[in-house]
Amino acid sequence: GDRGTTVHELTERYDNGDEISLLTETGSLGCKLQEWSMFERYVDFTLKCNPVILQTEQNYVSHELGFAGTLDRVVNIGGVTYLMDIKTSNAVYPTCWLQLAAYRELLGKVGGVQVDAVAILWLNSKTRTDGKKGSIQGKGWQLLAREDTTTDLQVFKATKYLWGVQNADSMPRQSSY
Repeated sequence: GDRGTTVHELTERYDNGDEISLLTETGSLGCKLQEWSMFERYVDFTLKCNPVILQTEQNYVSHELGFAGTLDRVVNIGGVTYLMDIKTSNAVYPTCWLQLAAYRELLGKVGGVQVDAVAILWLNSKTRTDGKKGSIQGKGWQLLAREDTTTDLQVFKATKYLWGVQNADSMPRQSSY
């Protein structure tokens, strides 16, 4: 979790035009080398793909849908608009696609923004090359995309419903502080 938080902070600052340095003003490391390596992969992605960033780290809440989320990026790459999630994990798990399908619905209903596809920018990929024609990847990163999220959204809603049934009596210990 900490690795992902640090990498997200670095990429957001980079996208905002800040100068990012590995070393602090006192000459010590500002982050772990593994985090810096993933940040460098993000920079490589931006240089190769030249994404037009439309939204960064936007929070959306819907009482109607019954969930909320923080969307990492909405970007346009070569005329295709993606809802993009940045992942630093060792694998891309099936639940990642459920999250993105839910975020896509949230973005459309609350944000009024329709996207062409959802994508995961995996910064811990085992890729060693720039990939074959048609793939979007570099050394250690790849962009995985899906246009159709219908089934993923259905599975998310079924899972959310099941959680609600099983946790119907759950209450927080404290409702205010």
